[in-house]
Amino acid sequence: MRHGESIEYYLVLALLSLAIFIFILLVIFIIWKSKKNANSNETVHNQRSDEESPSIKLCASPYTLVEIDVATDGFNERRIIGKGRLGTVYAAVLAGGELVAVKRIHPRFVLRNCGSGLGFSSILKWLSLANHPNVLSILGFSEGPGERIVVMEFMGMMSLDFYLHQNLDGASLLDWGRRLRVAAGVARGLEYLHELMAPSIVHGCVKPSNILIDVKFSAKICDYGLSFLAPNEKEGIVGYVDQEYWLEPRGGSKESDVYGLGVVLLELLSGRRSEGGLIVNWGLPLIKEMKMGELLDPRLMVPSDIKPLVRLAKVASACVGNSRKNRPLIVQVVAILNDLQEEAVLLSNGSF
Repeated sequence: MRHGESIEYYLVLALLSLAIFIFILLVIFIIWKSKKNANSNETVHNQRSDEESPSIKLCASPYTLVEIDVATDGFNERRIIGKGRLGTVYAAVLAGGELVAVKRIHPRFVLRNCGSGLGFSSILKWLSLANHPNVLSILGFSEGPGERIVVMEFMGMMSLDFYLHQNLDGASLLDWGRRLRVAAGVARGLEYLHELMAPSIVHGCVKPSNILIDVKFSAKICDYGLSFLAPNEKEGIVGYVDQEYWLEPRGGSKESDVYGLGVVLLELLSGRRSEGGLIVNWGLPLIKEMKMGELLDPRLMVPSDIKPLVRLAKVASACVGNSRKNRPLIVQVVAILNDLQEEAVLLSNGSF
């Protein structure tokens, strides 16, 4: 091979090697890029799945009375964390170590054999399917001769009634912004029970003692759907249901729940107790005449921007001041209260 041809040969060989090297780099880059995109897409898909797919709520579990007796240490009085119109609530520890709240229904309601033909266990299984941030979960149940037990999640929370009416410092802890947050949370919980559960769940007794407040001052509704245990019981319910409740055979309804919510809103605004419904007779004229200074809880300072509280008062008035057919739907109430909660966040720089 002559000298000129030798240089040309090695030049072509070098160019060919360079081309092969570049091709290999290109293939490696394409493979790396495709894997990166695949991982990225999988991450996005998983994030969307977590956001869009609600967690699956398991049906309530049956427990034997022996298991409940052991969990409550024989229904020890030291375990009592609450008493209500339907029963006594105990802090309990299940066999697996889970801390729960156990409601022991008052014997007089059990002995009356009140309730639906579906039976206690069937109704509790249905109620336990409720799964919402503003609704306290029902985890299980137990029944036997003279006993009806409801097992619920234990949150270590106090009730709205405690903050508003029992604890001397509770009212100051519930500033106006937190009260708007509680109001919106209760409304969202009711909306879920009314509109997203199938069949819908009527709470039956919306009142401050059936609203629990967590450490972030978010509300959780409890005792929903349990009025079937005491359909004719007036104690603890007068003032939180409308007049139609006592006139119609079915008693509780979505409309009566909205009425109860309106009474709760009046208590949040004024800091007063319902007093068997007297708060409605006292509060409606003040709202109509826009005497907000007389209406609002005197234990809190009147905010510099009072418009959100005026709107809240008007919602309360609409809930308790109209007949069932003219009362706002819970979805309408939720839309307004969600806006008010957002306003409270924006005004949290001092107005609230």
